[in-house]
Amino acid sequence: MLRLPPFRYVAARSARDAARALADHGPEAMPVAGGTDLYPNMKRRQFEPKVLVGLRGIEAASGIAVNGSLRLGALATLSEVAEHPAVSLRWPSVARSAGLVSSPPLRNVGTIGGNLCVDTRCNYYNQTEFWRAAIGYCMKKDGDICLVAPGSSTCWALSSSDTAPVLMSLDAEVTLVATGGERRLPVRELYGSDGIEYLAKRPEEVLTEIHVPDRTGWRATYRKLRRRGSIDFPILGVAAAVRLGGGGVVEDARIALGAVHVRPLEAADAAEFLRGKPLDPEVIEMAAGIAYKPAKPLDNADLAYHWRKRMVRIEVGRALRELAGLPTGDMGPMPSA
Repeated sequence: MLRLPPFRYVAARSARDAARALADHGPEAMPVAGGTDLYPNMKRRQFEPKVLVGLRGIEAASGIAVNGSLRLGALATLSEVAEHPAVSLRWPSVARSAGLVSSPPLRNVGTIGGNLCVDTRCNYYNQTEFWRAAIGYCMKKDGDICLVAPGSSTCWALSSSDTAPVLMSLDAEVTLVATGGERRLPVRELYGSDGIEYLAKRPEEVLTEIHVPDRTGWRATYRKLRRRGSIDFPILGVAAAVRLGGGGVVEDARIALGAVHVRPLEAADAAEFLRGKPLDPEVIEMAAGIAYKPAKPLDNADLAYHWRKRMVRIEVGRALRELAGLPTGDMGPMPSA
């Protein structure tokens, strides 16, 4: 049985209290809300904080509010987001992505803010301490080399958030609170370019709110690829949003990809290609061919990386066909390895 390492729990009453505790304890402290990813990582000794700063008591970071735009408290559970009637009606891709995370029991505990900040993943990293010691540690924890890309000076662990690509595609923003004040930045700016330093958020900052603008007139969706129908992290996520004008011509578009890089990627060239064109099968096929080019899957996640690369093109096409009201086609059987 894997057991948690010893730690001290500090319950914060406000975001400023949490930020102050994180700043005071420095690298020895980590924030925790639902803990659905943090606690398993601690059991595997990927994280060994001496202090956990509990965020559950921060009332200002709770709840869901709809007033033209959408305000998601970072402590809203994934189940609350997925099942909220207004979110499902007006921001369906947000509800869908939250509802596809893990399993119902974990969605009842895990938070939307936690999913945005979830740790990057890699087959060489997400193992027990005994397993990692047997093969030699990777640079993300205790080692000095990226085992999936030994010549790389940076870590290539993958972004594993389902909600991040969707919120990027909707131009959402987050509020971060520190001891000296707060700042608001786009979700697309929340992520770094290294699997270790994967968040642009400073360690002492606390994510309290997510702001999604009114998307009346837009169509949006999210597609998730994984081996099983639940539990599994994505090996590909595709978020797409389009605004159609007269004659079905695309006035604006956003496409974001998850689990194909250390950060969620925007397929900006594909979105630009779509603008001013009808969302018909030929245009969709060409846009999908452009969208898959920035994807850089490596051999560090489930299933073969070259298959995952091809599936980017297929799943982007399916997402766009869904938005166009066209048949998406069946995915077919998964490969065995």
